[in-house]
Amino acid sequence: MTLEKFGSPEFFFQIRPENPDDIPEIRQVLEAAFGQPQEASLVEALRQRRAVTLSLVAVHENRIIGHLLFSPVTIKSPSGSLPAVGLGPVAVMPSCQKRGVGAALIRSGLTRCQQDGHRLAVVLGHPDYYTRFGFAPAANFGLTCEFDVPPELFMTLELRPTALMGTSGVVLYPPEFHAV
Repeated sequence: MTLEKFGSPEFFFQIRPENPDDIPEIRQVLEAAFGQPQEASLVEALRQRRAVTLSLVAVHENRIIGHLLFSPVTIKSPSGSLPAVGLGPVAVMPSCQKRGVGAALIRSGLTRCQQDGHRLAVVLGHPDYYTRFGFAPAANFGLTCEFDVPPELFMTLELRPTALMGTSGVVLYPPEFHAV
């Protein structure tokens, strides 16, 4: 198991892949961070269908304080389909927010996705936050989201240079996302 170490001497945390024993704590983190059970139920449904590309946890003093998930998405275009990964949800316990946990999870997750050969990532989220990781409006690349969301909230990041060259289309999420 690979552990990455982050933080400062007064707030040290590690990032590692989730394991089955983590599932109850991950649910607690998701419910606390979002204030509702939908995102936790989404993660469980994706896990049950084996539609998880990458799931990471942040651990501080033997407790899970953060979670990140990537799932497979598909870019559907007139010329065919292109696989990609979708980032989200990302959650950090409210008491541990604003300490770099979410950013460390995202950077670690993007690096691992890139190392695993994924070419492209998409995210639905706040542009002021996700642009710091290199995400840009997906519309700039000819991509739209299957969900009716403001275009500035749907962003993409090429994990391989020119991964989007000549590609355009609609990004389709796993069906579990329709319940959120």
